[in-house]
Amino acid sequence: MKPPVVLLVDDEDELRRSTAQSLDLAGLAVQDSPSGERALDFITQGFNGVVVSDIRMPGMDGMTLMGRIHEVDPDIPVILVTGHGDVQLAVRAMREGAYDFIEKPFTSQHIAEMAARAIDRRKLVLENRELRAAAGKNDDLEARLPGRSNIMVELRYKLRAIAGTDADALIIGDTGTGKEVAARALHDISSRATKPFVAINCAALPETLIESELFGHEAGAFPSALRPRYGKFEHARGGTVLLDEIGSMPADLQAKLLRVIQDRIIFRLGSNEPIPLDVRFIATSKADLDAEVAAGRFRADLLYRLNVVTLRMPALTARREDVPLLFLQLVREATGRYRREAMEVPPRIVADIARRDWPGNVRELRNAADRFVLGLGLQSTEEGSSDGDERLAERVAGFEKNVIQAALVAHGGSLKPVYEQLGISRKTLYEKMQRYGLDKNQVGMADASEQ
Repeated sequence: MKPPVVLLVDDEDELRRSTAQSLDLAGLAVQDSPSGERALDFITQGFNGVVVSDIRMPGMDGMTLMGRIHEVDPDIPVILVTGHGDVQLAVRAMREGAYDFIEKPFTSQHIAEMAARAIDRRKLVLENRELRAAAGKNDDLEARLPGRSNIMVELRYKLRAIAGTDADALIIGDTGTGKEVAARALHDISSRATKPFVAINCAALPETLIESELFGHEAGAFPSALRPRYGKFEHARGGTVLLDEIGSMPADLQAKLLRVIQDRIIFRLGSNEPIPLDVRFIATSKADLDAEVAAGRFRADLLYRLNVVTLRMPALTARREDVPLLFLQLVREATGRYRREAMEVPPRIVADIARRDWPGNVRELRNAADRFVLGLGLQSTEEGSSDGDERLAERVAGFEKNVIQAALVAHGGSLKPVYEQLGISRKTLYEKMQRYGLDKNQVGMADASEQ
């Protein structure tokens, strides 16, 4: 592989030449370009390097150039150079995928350090791609985050795509959708898997001990500090820090966290000695952080530092087709936990499960599976508020679709036992599946005779 290069894009000849010289003196290989159009000639999916571009240029500006680069390879780090007063533009750039931004005038050391960090991240991305291509690395994401809906397939694809990078991530989702499961999976399939995974509940941090818990302290830092102590951030070095429900973090601590994420350096209480921090941050939130920013309860700059990658965990209402299969898997897991014999789930039960709303999402569905395995039945739930407004034919059709779907799941997508169990002809089953948009391949592998 060719050595990494910094592709420097700026229409101002003097500034471009002086910046290129500074980067060269810092030991970085540089390729410069006076325009975005010409810079694109160097961009390929396997481009080994980073792009540093002025944001304001004639013709193709830096924002447009970044968009074109990410069309080729979204993992190429792009650092945008902004002028004084372009803060809003810089914020927009971060939201749209910029690796970082630097404001003019900047020091040679600052831009060289930023470019070096970006090169390290790009190196990890490319190495991970090579390893996966060579070894076809297996993982258990399908078991941890099951579902055949498009939205779940896309979620697992994104997790695998970023697992080999050090990109910080923000995971958004309603209560019970599996945000922490996704965070743990992201850690376990990454190069940091053998290092600590430290989960911090931001809503439960005791205000009087927050800084000591996170940053650690030296002996004598406060009256009860009798000996030095590692904080959670330092304990996670080399691994992953999960900031659970980041929206609940106190405002004063948000400022300190921002500095840690930017500089990857911490100071123990009572010490002026910087401690380098090699961690990946994953934050979760059930609240809309954009709304929290607008309300003044969350720092905008912290949000833009955290959401290098944003993953959204879908509610069960957004993937209803996964509910029957997911319930059957949860039942299997529950029989193992409670040391029960394997249980058959009657199709009518699966149909009932598929018909209900699950406001508590996977967590609530798991509780229902546990109750079923323990012989406590399924706790009754309120019918959807719209049921009273539906005509009888619509309600009957919905019930019929759920019954057929449940039978398909129960028989692994094999059609013959389904139409025999339901007491209908093969032709009738085909017609109803077509009417309700049911696909046997979405619920299981069919027998060869029924393909």
